[in-house]
Amino acid sequence: MGKFDGQQVGYIDGARRNVPGLDALHRMTGLLLAEHVPPNGRVLVVGAGGGLELKALADQHPDWSFDGVDPSADMLELARETAASAADRIVLHHGDVGAAPAGPFDGAVCLLVFHHISVEERKATLNGVRQRLRPGSPFVLAHLSFAMSEPDHTLWVNRHIKFGAMGELDADKQEAARIGMKERLVVMFPEEEEAHLKEAGFTGIMQFYHAFSFRGWVAYA
Repeated sequence: MGKFDGQQVGYIDGARRNVPGLDALHRMTGLLLAEHVPPNGRVLVVGAGGGLELKALADQHPDWSFDGVDPSADMLELARETAASAADRIVLHHGDVGAAPAGPFDGAVCLLVFHHISVEERKATLNGVRQRLRPGSPFVLAHLSFAMSEPDHTLWVNRHIKFGAMGELDADKQEAARIGMKERLVVMFPEEEEAHLKEAGFTGIMQFYHAFSFRGWVAYA
C-alpha cells in the first residue's frame, strides 16, 4: 500500500459525498477542454492536490500533458499517488498559480478551489491563469457559489451540510460544520464570479454546471 492510501480513500470519498456528480463534472471538463485543446496539448491544473481531476483528465485524454500546482505539499504527494498511472505526463509544482510555468498552455482547470481562498487570491489566480493561456484557450472553473443575501444564504449552507452529511452526522456535528462553513469558506454570488472572469480578460463565459450548491463555468482567454 502507498503512503497515502488511507488519506486517498478518505479524500475521494469526501469529495464524492459533498460534490453532486463529481465524476460527471470531470467528464464534462474534459469534453469542454477538448473542443479547443489539440492532440498533444498541454493543460494547467490549479489546485491539483489530491489528483482527482488530473487522473480523470489524463485517463480521458492519453495524449495530453499536465502541469499541476497546489500550495499543500501533502496534497501534492497525494496527487502523485492518485494519478500515478499518468506520472510520465504530469509535472507538479508546489505553490499557487505563480509557481506554474509561463506556458503557454492550451487549456486550464481550477475545480473546487475558489471557495477556500480570498477574493484577492481569486483575482490573482484568474489573472495568472489568463496570462499563461494561448489566446482562445478554454478555462474551466467550478466551486461553491450561491446567494449571499439572507435568508437564501443560510438556506443554501444548510442544504449543503445536509447533502454531505447523508444522514451520518448528528445535529451537533451538523451545527459545527455549518459554523465552520460560514467562518472559513468564501462563497460569492454567481454573478460576481462571472464579473471576476470578465475583469481578468476572459470572454465567452458560460455556466455549464449547476448541482445543488456548486456551479461551474467555461471561459476563454
